[in-house]
Amino acid sequence: MYLNTIKNGEGASRQRKRVGRGIGCNNGKTSGRGHKGQKSRAGGFHKIGFEGGQMPLYRRLPKRGFKSLSAVLTLNLRSRLLLNAEEGATINLDWVKNNNSTSKKVAQVKFYLSRHEILKTKLNFEGVKVSKGVKKIIESAGGSIKL
Repeated sequence: MYLNTIKNGEGASRQRKRVGRGIGCNNGKTSGRGHKGQKSRAGGFHKIGFEGGQMPLYRRLPKRGFKSLSAVLTLNLRSRLLLNAEEGATINLDWVKNNNSTSKKVAQVKFYLSRHEILKTKLNFEGVKVSKGVKKIIESAGGSIKL
């Protein structure tokens, strides 16, 4: 293979559109630019968001950032963390904060099933959300869930 033999794949490149070649083609006369206006002229470029001198939308709206003012920070945890819990322990938000390095801003906790791990200790859950899989494991081990 030589550099002078390399070509594009079939259908990979097209010929450019030849505009302004009379009424017989679709892009004759105005060359697909329509009539008048800034966009129809040569060099008729304006920045994205430009509204003809009017104060643009992105400057008219108040800047609040991306943090929701009403969002409650929910921590999603795997059920593997529960294997360290003692028999008959009460699992609540305080227990999670003590046994897991979490932020103080966390207001809710939800446990998800991890790799079908089997929980053999009886645990009581208070004020903590659990998924269907974790609920099944807790109840089979003899534990209880109170929201």
